[in-house]
Amino acid sequence: MKKGQLGFLAGTHVVNDLSQGAIPAMLPFLVSQRHYSYAAVTGLAFAASGLSSLLQPVFGALSDRTPRPWLVPAGFGTAAVGVAAAGLSGSYWVTWLCVALAGIGIAAYHPPATSQARAAGGSSQKAMSVFSVGGTIGGALAPTLVTLVIGGVGFGGSYLLAVPALVMVALWLLKGPWMRARGHVPAAPLATGAAAKAGAGGAERADDWRAFARLVAVIIGWSVPYVTVTSMVALHAQRDLGESTAAGAAVLSTYTAAGAVGTLLGGWLGDRYGRMTSLRVGYFVAFPALLGIAWAPAFPVLVLSAAVFGVAMFLPFAAQVTLGQDYLPHRPGTASGLTLGLAMAAGGLCSPAFGWLADARGLPAVFYALLAVFVLPVVMATRLPDRNLTAPDPQAPSPVETAHTAQQSQ
Repeated sequence: MKKGQLGFLAGTHVVNDLSQGAIPAMLPFLVSQRHYSYAAVTGLAFAASGLSSLLQPVFGALSDRTPRPWLVPAGFGTAAVGVAAAGLSGSYWVTWLCVALAGIGIAAYHPPATSQARAAGGSSQKAMSVFSVGGTIGGALAPTLVTLVIGGVGFGGSYLLAVPALVMVALWLLKGPWMRARGHVPAAPLATGAAAKAGAGGAERADDWRAFARLVAVIIGWSVPYVTVTSMVALHAQRDLGESTAAGAAVLSTYTAAGAVGTLLGGWLGDRYGRMTSLRVGYFVAFPALLGIAWAPAFPVLVLSAAVFGVAMFLPFAAQVTLGQDYLPHRPGTASGLTLGLAMAAGGLCSPAFGWLADARGLPAVFYALLAVFVLPVVMATRLPDRNLTAPDPQAPSPVETAHTAQQSQ
C-alpha cells in the first residue's frame, strides 16, 4: 500500500465532495432567501447529482482507454468554481447552469481518482475506505462551511467556498516535481484489457456483466434514498419540526459525518469478516433507520435516526466500489464510473418527482415513499455473489511487466 499517495488522494476527495455537499447545504438558503419551491430546489439537486452521475461512466471509459490523471484536479477545481458561481448568480436558470457545471466537474473527478486509489491501496478494503472517507468528511464539512459563509455574509461571499479546492489544485501541481525529486514512484494502474488477460488468464479475469448489472440495481436502490434524504433532511427539521436553519444544517452535518464513520467501519469489517458482511449489514440496518427519519416526532429522534442511517448507508460503500471493479477487471474506470455515476443518477433523476410529492403531500410522505423504494435493494443485497478477484499489490510487478517477462523467457 502506498500510504502517501492514498492520503493525498483522500485529501482531493475531501475538497471534491465539499463542493458536492455544498449544493444540498445551499438549498434551505435558496428556499428562504430566494423563495424557490421544493420542485425548484430539487431541480438543482438533479442538475448536480443527476447530470454528474450520467457523465461519470463517460469519464470512466476515457480513463480506461488512456490514463488521464489531470482529470482529478480539473474535476474538483471545476466543481468548486461552479458552486461559487451558483451562489453569486441571481437568476434561477443561471444558478442551474452553474450547479450543472459543478456536477460535470464532480463527474470528471471520481473515476480516475477511484482507480488511482485502488491501485495505491491494492486489495485492502480499509485502503478504499480511507479514500472514500475523504469524500464523506468533505460532505460533512460542507453544511457547516455553507452556513458560516452564506449565513454570515450572504450569497455574496460564495466565492469563499472555492478556496479549499483552489489550494488543493496548487498542491497537486507541486506534487509531481516534489515526488520525483524524492524518488517516489506512482502506484501501477489497475490492469485492463489484454494486460489483465496476460496477467491472470482470460477466463479467470473475464468481465461478469450479469453480476455487475445486479450490483448496479442495488446501488440504484441505495442512491434514491441517499440523494433524497441528503436534499430534504435539513428542510424536514425546519419545516416539520420547527427548528432553525442552523439546526437543519446540524442534522445534515450529523448525517454526513456518520457516513464517514460508516465508511471506515465498513472497510474494517470488510477486511476482517469479508466485504459481503459489511454490505449486507449496512442495508439491513439502514431500513429501520430510514423509518425513524420518516416517523420522527421530535428533533432528537430525527438526529439519532439520521446518524444511524448515515452509518448504515456507508458501511457497504468501499465494498460496492471494489466489488464493481472485480466484476469488471478489464474496465476499472468504467466500473467506477457506473457504480459511482450512472447508478447514482437514479437519485438525481428522481429528485424532481420527490420534490413535487413534497409540495403536494409534505416531507414525511416523501420519506415513507423512500421506504417502499428501499425494499428492493435490501433484498437484492443478500443475493450478490462475491468475487475473489482483487487489485494487484502496488509493490508487485504489473501484469504488463509480467507478460513481457514471460514473452522474453520464451
